[in-house]
Amino acid sequence: MKKAGILNRHLAGALAELGHGDGVLVCDVGMPIPDGPRVVDLAFRAGVPSFAEVLEGLLAELVVEGATAAEETRNANPAAAALLENGLPGLELVPHERLKELSAGARLVVRTGEARPYANVLLRCGVFF
Repeated sequence: MKKAGILNRHLAGALAELGHGDGVLVCDVGMPIPDGPRVVDLAFRAGVPSFAEVLEGLLAELVVEGATAAEETRNANPAAAALLENGLPGLELVPHERLKELSAGARLVVRTGEARPYANVLLRCGVFF
């Protein structure tokens, strides 16, 4: 058994398969899940695990070269907006409908237990060298 890092075997395996430019949608329980990408559903109950906890864990495991979130996040969920703006330099904000369109191209969807609106971000994988 792994001693540290992400212990969920489905998520650890999915992360290991990602390559440069692949998209990872980290989303709340209300975000529509697009058909096609691999889905790792971590939601246990409302709020567990939180968007912040999952994002923190993913950022410790991934190289991220870009990120996109909904511009509505700033007004509807200031805590998530602050988390994204402080943790993801160069964050691009687009209308929520556009984020849903972009999410269809994600290779992986990680669903959190977050039950507050607009706790969603599309991460673009980078490379470690």
